[in-house]
Amino acid sequence: MSGYNVASLARLIECFERMPGIGHKTAQRMAFYVLGMKKQEAQAFAEAIVNAHEKIKKCVRCCNLSEEELCPICQNGGRDESTICVVEDPRDVIAFERTHEYEGTYHVLHGVISPMNGVGPEDITVKELIARMGDGKVKEVIMATNPTVEGEATAMYIGRLLKPMGVTVTRLAYGVPVGADLEYADEVTLSKALEGRRSI
Repeated sequence: MSGYNVASLARLIECFERMPGIGHKTAQRMAFYVLGMKKQEAQAFAEAIVNAHEKIKKCVRCCNLSEEELCPICQNGGRDESTICVVEDPRDVIAFERTHEYEGTYHVLHGVISPMNGVGPEDITVKELIARMGDGKVKEVIMATNPTVEGEATAMYIGRLLKPMGVTVTRLAYGVPVGADLEYADEVTLSKALEGRRSI
């Protein structure tokens, strides 16, 4: 292998290593897998990444990922618009949708308030959530942030903002182990957590 090719491989490994949860050995395996692809497959793989970057944006209503102005859930006229389930991450929406129990809408924060990491309320989609209260349709907001210190603090902060607006603010009953991420919870656990939610 020439020096140029080795440098290219090193850059590829480095790119994979930047992904969360990917160590050096896994990054190496992924890089060699990509090198083993046929040129057409590699081209399609690269195009899928570029396409996702170009086409996927935030839904103008709930801030979930979408290729259109409104995500499929916000476009669905059959959803209960009086209830909003607030989650940290788009993956959490997928986790709730797997339960087939929740018929309301969502709001994706894209993070949590974390002063230690320099993340304040203005860095997540809190103001977009508050703006959704203006039409008077929303009766309940379910705070479904993860049961971590930051998740709890974010739920309490948003709860304090929403209470004066006459909206019922509830918190999931966990169900979900403290310190766990919702995306890894099974459908039964999430269903029970939804059923047992409480006021905050």
